[in-house]
Amino acid sequence: MDFLFSQETLTAVEWTLRSVLAFLFMVIVAKLLGQRTISQLRLLDFVIALVIGNIIAHPLSDPHLGMKGSVISTSVLVLLYLAGVYMMLKWPWFRRLTNHKSITVVENGKILHQGLKKARISIDVLLEELREEKVDDVKKVALAMWEADGKMSVFLHPAYEPLTPALMQMQTEAFDFPRTVIKEGRLATEVLTILNKDEAWLRTRLQAQFRTDVKQVLLATLDRKDNLQVFLYQ
Repeated sequence: MDFLFSQETLTAVEWTLRSVLAFLFMVIVAKLLGQRTISQLRLLDFVIALVIGNIIAHPLSDPHLGMKGSVISTSVLVLLYLAGVYMMLKWPWFRRLTNHKSITVVENGKILHQGLKKARISIDVLLEELREEKVDDVKKVALAMWEADGKMSVFLHPAYEPLTPALMQMQTEAFDFPRTVIKEGRLATEVLTILNKDEAWLRTRLQAQFRTDVKQVLLATLDRKDNLQVFLYQ
C-alpha cells in the first residue's frame, strides 16, 4: 500500500494501482453528487473527463514532474473507461449501477416534491427547465422526468400539444432536407452530383437569379425541387 503515500518515484505497477483507485473513487463521488452535478454528461464520461484533465495538467504546470506517471495513468483510465462502456452494453446490472434512473418530478400537472428531493433540484430549477421547453404552466404537463444526463424530458397533456398535420389528417409531402452546394465560396461538387446537377448549371442559376458568382457566396443550399437559397458575404 506504499503507492498511496508520497514517494520519490513510482513503478509502472504503482502508477497503475493509483489510477485504478482514483477512478473508482471518482465514480463513487460522482454517483453521490447526483445528476445535476454531471449535467449533460453520463457518469463515466464525467469521471474520465475530470480525472484525465487533472492528470495531464500537473506535469504541464510543474517542471519537477515527469510525463511517465501521467502517460501510464491516462492509459489505464482510458482502458477502464472502455471496459466500463463495454460492461454497460453487456450487463444491465452494471448499467443500472453506473447510470441514474430517470426521476419523475411532474405528473398529471402535479409537482412531486419527493421527486425534486431525489433529483436534488429546486422549484426554481424545475420552472427554469419548463420555461426552456416553452411551457408556461405546470398544469399543462402530463409528465416531466429528470434524466440521467441532467436534462429534463417534458410531455404535455394532449389538449396542449401543438396541432400537427397528422392530428388534422392532412396529407404532407415527403421530407426533403436542403443540401449545401456552396460553402464559403467553394462548390460542393459531390453534392451537386447527388442532386443530378453540374457546376455549369449552378453558375448559370447564380448569375441569372442573384447576379453573383460562387466566390461571393457564403452559403447556398439546394433542395430536390431546385429551390436555391443563397446567402452572400456582407
